Amino acid sequence: MKRITFLILAAAISTPVFAAPETYVIDNTHTYPRFSYSHFGFSTQLSRFDKTSGNIVIDREAKIGSVSVIIDTTSVDTGYPLFNEHIQDADFLNTAKYPTANFTSSKVNFEGDKVSSVEGTLTLKGISKPVTLTLTSFQCMPHPMLKKDACGANATAVVKRTDFNMGKYAPNVGDEVTLTISVEAVKK
Repeated sequence: MKRITFLILAAAISTPVFAAPETYVIDNTHTYPRFSYSHFGFSTQLSRFDKTSGNIVIDREAKIGSVSVIIDTTSVDTGYPLFNEHIQDADFLNTAKYPTANFTSSKVNFEGDKVSSVEGTLTLKGISKPVTLTLTSFQCMPHPMLKKDACGANATAVVKRTDFNMGKYAPNVGDEVTLTISVEAVKK
């Protein structure tokens, strides 16, 4: 009997312990998806969305995860109310019919212990296309004010407006749009 107890105890101790996936909820007050594009070659225009939600699930030991980001496209902020309405029209975001844009990951890639990119699908204006978000920074640590674990990242990707049926004025207004998402998420 002692031998069986010893074998069970030895098996329990030698079984590897894997960290469970951790879920982080996107903090809307510190997450800003932005987009920029060439305006007739004169300047690079920069706008953002003010309302974002979603989750980030990460298992750093297993080096796997998932990302879900929902952007309220009616919250577009160009800095000028009349232009906000123009961007929300049917020629561009068509927010009356498509009030959200979604990014859903299919694979989270790691370099060492840090997330380096996230592959997934961007759905915008009812059209879904594969997009890879490249992370320029990634950090998880205890949040000094919230006293909870949090993760933050900056991600970029380049997409074409014409791929999402938003090609009005292209190529004069640049077809290539740089998406930048600065995100912070707090552990659930």
